[in-house]
Amino acid sequence: MSILDETHAPKLRSFVATANGHPDFPIQNLPIGIFSRGRAERRGGIAIGDAIFDIGLALQSDLFQGEAQEAAETAAASELNAFLGLGTSARIALRRRVSALLAADSSERPQVEACLHQSSDCAMHLPARIGDYTDFYVGIHHAMHVGQLFRPDNPLLPNYKHVPIGYHGRASSILASGTAIRRPNGQTKTPDAEAPTYGPSRRLDYELEIGVFVGPGNALGEPIAIGDAAEHIAGFCLLNDWSARDIQAWEYQPLGPFLAKNFASTISPWVVSPEALAPFRIAQTPREEGDPQPLPYLFDEQDQRQGAIDLELEVAVMTEGLSRKGLPPHRLALSNTRHMYWTVAQMITHHASGGCNLQPGDLLGSGTISGPDLAAAGSLLEATEGGKSPIRLASGEERLFLEDGDEVVFTARVRRDGYVTIGFGSCRGKVLPALHTLRS
Repeated sequence: MSILDETHAPKLRSFVATANGHPDFPIQNLPIGIFSRGRAERRGGIAIGDAIFDIGLALQSDLFQGEAQEAAETAAASELNAFLGLGTSARIALRRRVSALLAADSSERPQVEACLHQSSDCAMHLPARIGDYTDFYVGIHHAMHVGQLFRPDNPLLPNYKHVPIGYHGRASSILASGTAIRRPNGQTKTPDAEAPTYGPSRRLDYELEIGVFVGPGNALGEPIAIGDAAEHIAGFCLLNDWSARDIQAWEYQPLGPFLAKNFASTISPWVVSPEALAPFRIAQTPREEGDPQPLPYLFDEQDQRQGAIDLELEVAVMTEGLSRKGLPPHRLALSNTRHMYWTVAQMITHHASGGCNLQPGDLLGSGTISGPDLAAAGSLLEATEGGKSPIRLASGEERLFLEDGDEVVFTARVRRDGYVTIGFGSCRGKVLPALHTLRS
């Protein structure tokens, strides 16, 4: 597990004024991402308040030495895969040096100021080339809520508490935050229909998740021990795994999600490091009495003591009606990653346990993270009780599922007494109408 050092000090301040008191990007965070400015090429940068620290420019100014320089040279590239693959020591070296450079008492302030860009002048991109994407199902309250809708007498299938459930998703349709998504077409079948029809999904939904970027990988055929799994976690982001519930209901048996999921997934652009989250580590939520203990390959005492994160997750929607009336986005849910039944280390270990070779930049999704009540529901499927109970907005509009023009916004923050709050930025996407289907 990551240790605390001077970069977490609550009294630490930056000469970048907007960083001090920033809800997401104070100097204690320093997430990394890929940005571009104007027609310049994409390159690595670090968020600090309302600015971006340009790693490439800093290298040109000779602001790095030793291991921090080696890490910076890798992080300045147009994609972060190689940097993510360097591992913990390189991340810590870069973080500590950048923290010192951006600190209020930095002796190199004039050179560092020349390496800063206003975030509003920059575009953000996917942080890495995502070779593979796997979505898990570790939010137990979501699993229970959805199971109760379709299997009231048996909401959880027998394997859920024994094995971290997951499926292989589609990496090519993962989008950077702010990219609009197109309502998908597909086959649907209502319970009373004799045959399916093809057309736009009418039950489009979001899924409130966190994403995990894989750092150093493993060789094909070589598993990752649970005690070593944390070393393979390079960082975290927010993830919206958009879902077409009506398409999913018809197609998912017997092999699981297909078109209902592969049309789009959206992630936030900044990779928040395990080191930044170190003060907010908590014990894994104890299992209920009678639940099975994880099999030995999935159990580690330290992971149980520190493997969870106290991360608050929020989802809101901005509709055309709210916008016309000058109203703010409507909060739909407030949840927390403490509701994950399995830790991220357990997800990593199980994924590799059969011999699968994970690679730097691979993305793992947690699955929808809901709390025990509807106010913490991580999807509209749950919040509307399967489309039966509409959500009323301040604009007078109602929602059972997403409509064209709706923009879904995820945010997340960690808080703890004695430490500075940090966040993930936003993960947002607006729904565009489906394309007209063509007939041959």
